[in-house]
Amino acid sequence: MQADHILAIDQGTTSTRAILFDAAARPVAVSQRELPQHYPEPGWVEHDPEEIWRDTLAVAREVLGSNEPSRVAGIGITNQRETVVVWNRSTGEPIHRAIVWQDRRTSETCERLKREGVEPQVQAKTGVLLDPYFSATKIAWILDNVPGARERAEGGELAAGTIDSFLLWRLTGGEVHATDITNAGRTLLCDIHRGEWDGDLCRLFRVPEALLPEIHDNSRVFGLTAPGLFERQIPIAGMAGDQQAALFGQACFEPGMVKSTYGTGCFMLANTGGTAVASEHRLLTTPAYRIGAKTTYALEGSIFVAGAAVKWLRDGLGVIAHASDTDGMATRLPDSHGVYMVPAFVGLGAPHWDPTARGAIFGLTLDATGAHLARAALEATAYQTRDLIDAMIADGCATPAAIRVDGGMTANSWLCQFLADITDVPVERPSNLETTALGAAFHAGLATGIWSGLEELKRTWSAADRFAPAMDAALRDRLLAGWQDAVRRTLP
Repeated sequence: MQADHILAIDQGTTSTRAILFDAAARPVAVSQRELPQHYPEPGWVEHDPEEIWRDTLAVAREVLGSNEPSRVAGIGITNQRETVVVWNRSTGEPIHRAIVWQDRRTSETCERLKREGVEPQVQAKTGVLLDPYFSATKIAWILDNVPGARERAEGGELAAGTIDSFLLWRLTGGEVHATDITNAGRTLLCDIHRGEWDGDLCRLFRVPEALLPEIHDNSRVFGLTAPGLFERQIPIAGMAGDQQAALFGQACFEPGMVKSTYGTGCFMLANTGGTAVASEHRLLTTPAYRIGAKTTYALEGSIFVAGAAVKWLRDGLGVIAHASDTDGMATRLPDSHGVYMVPAFVGLGAPHWDPTARGAIFGLTLDATGAHLARAALEATAYQTRDLIDAMIADGCATPAAIRVDGGMTANSWLCQFLADITDVPVERPSNLETTALGAAFHAGLATGIWSGLEELKRTWSAADRFAPAMDAALRDRLLAGWQDAVRRTLP
């Protein structure tokens, strides 16, 4: 039987999924498991790497179990970025829980390095800023806080990597320690212009280079699954960090094309082609994908809290029973009633990059209701998106012709329309919302011959809905002025 399917593993912040795609890029089978979050101290966020591995293996087996494994040409992996694991090279056993991208425990380290004046040099090589969001200070923290870890790391006993690298190690039975350029570019340790680990950065962040995986293109055969994991050995043929995978899955292959993903956080990427645009407005310069040793870059705006604010309304306050309730609540209200939420629960990302900021709600009166809070959470996502677009335009990007959106929040049509209204840019919602997993599948499919190239991939993309801006300009300006005032009040 012809191998014409791709298995995509999508290991995210709150769940682990496996999706089987056919040669027309259609999902034909899905399995998912929720991932518990651990908060050992305020501002700390951790995951259990063994639970991530068990869930990954379980969902992959569930999807393959209901289909013919011989039809699977390869596996693509996409992952929550910046989250790191350090493990024993001999046993594969993690020496500490994974430290998640949202974690802020290394804020003081980053502030000290900023005071020492090294951020401009770091940004010039890595494209990113000194912030606990990124991986290097997390790795150093593990080495400094697990007894004996630093000595073992320097002796070559330990390995480190982002979740893609950890899963690749486990899937290949410890045979392959590698990562891809999009994940490496988020560590603060990779020179994104050379596509290599940088010795000076490793010394600055006190991370032994021997810990780190090899860096490869996104589309290539990294290795084969270990015997006994599945009915047969399957090539692992594509890897990409989740946001770059979504850009690829949205077929944003031309400079100027923009995608924005709305999940736990919100991440907007603009394709800048072969040019690594240096941001002067606190955006990130990041590899978007590398195929055939040719790197395409993107400008990225990272918002730490989007869907997480809705989750907080549900789990923390009990204002809603289900995330989908926010659509009807927002629709029934005639306006926002002047209520603004600044969801800085773990600090503010782009363009502010203030890890000390904390969430706040403004404009409350006695007649404000839970519905107003729900609407404010949705509106905050759109306001933050507008901030990112303004920063991208200030960095020299043209106003995008459209924003291609994906992620769980975009099932909310009210939010999509408000996004179009506040950004004054059309919003396109694709027929296939599983764009992150699809991007990983695309990479694996290119490496295994399922698809011939980017032109063929473009033809698989289509819009299910298009939301055109319809808001009066004066109203838009008033709402944005209120948002900016709320943000100013939130910042220290």
